[in-house]
Amino acid sequence: MIPARHAISASLALAFTLVAGAGLVAEQAQRAAPAYPAPVQGDFVLKNFHFRSGETMDVKMHYRTIGTPQKNAQGVTTNAVLAMHGTGGSGASLVVPSFAGELMSPGGLLDGTKFYIIFPDDIGHGQSTKPSDGLHAKFPHYGYLDMVEAEYQLLTQGLGVNHARLVMGTSMGAMHTWLWGEEHPDFMDALMPLASLPIQISGRNRAWRRVIIDAITHDPEWKNGEYTTQPQSLRIAEEMLYLASSNTILRQKASPTLKQADQSLDSYVANGMRTSDANDVLYAFRASEDYDPGPKLEQIKAPLYAVNTYDDIINPGELGILEKEITRVPKGKAVVIPLSDKTAGHGTHTMAAVWKQYLEELLKTSASSQK
Repeated sequence: MIPARHAISASLALAFTLVAGAGLVAEQAQRAAPAYPAPVQGDFVLKNFHFRSGETMDVKMHYRTIGTPQKNAQGVTTNAVLAMHGTGGSGASLVVPSFAGELMSPGGLLDGTKFYIIFPDDIGHGQSTKPSDGLHAKFPHYGYLDMVEAEYQLLTQGLGVNHARLVMGTSMGAMHTWLWGEEHPDFMDALMPLASLPIQISGRNRAWRRVIIDAITHDPEWKNGEYTTQPQSLRIAEEMLYLASSNTILRQKASPTLKQADQSLDSYVANGMRTSDANDVLYAFRASEDYDPGPKLEQIKAPLYAVNTYDDIINPGELGILEKEITRVPKGKAVVIPLSDKTAGHGTHTMAAVWKQYLEELLKTSASSQK
């Protein structure tokens, strides 16, 4: 997922709105406040975590939760939802009006007063342990399988969750969702990957990631990870991220002139240079190299609805891969949403209003699987 770095919450925006009277400002701010329960944040340390590379270290997993866990008479967690973010993001990127606000407000499909929703910051991301904390390029080499194992340990050991009503994720988190279904097939009632393909990173998807990886590792300013100021290759990484997000139609509408296109790109890159770290970006993109759910698709037991959009540049609909591979998932369904004025390319994964009808269907379909 490409982080929505430029998004400003409605309540924050109201603070800058010129209106007559402080009472009106307060009233508008109250209406704009999120309706779902306030997230609770915490940290859990995975002691002596074993990476598949053979390396070990203590890993801090930061997380956000909405709601309260519930268990049945047998001690099985009945209302947990795991929601996983995309590459370069964090749990905070899902606690936004278009995602949490749409799904977790009172009466929503994942009503925060009824469900227990967990938003982890993955290894290398957000406030969890990452290369920029100090180890730089000496940080253990991690992959998606390591990240899924860390998520599993966070839920089971850190939060006491022994079963999930739903496991879902966006982009990288969607790829993790496929792996969750294979690595822990009895753990969940339902799976929903948003914006992904159940195959190795390949084709153009691998190429643009390699551009980012190579730009950083071949940059003399990178200094094998021991730079003191961000290397200029981070600019290339940010430019590639800009190209991969949204869709061509929205980009053209937003930047119909050369000047506007340059301004949009420059603004995105400048913000990324302030908020990103080259080692963190490098590790995050290398992590996808062990992603290969293909051989185990038949082992996924829970109902799985995979939702993509046709205008997703990273997972383009014209490939037809999702529709082909989903036939191998015993209870799988593929949804490829056509291009429309409501879609935004890869970024549609956090726009729940576009795809929540399929989540509703999945929750109904998987209701009989609840323990």
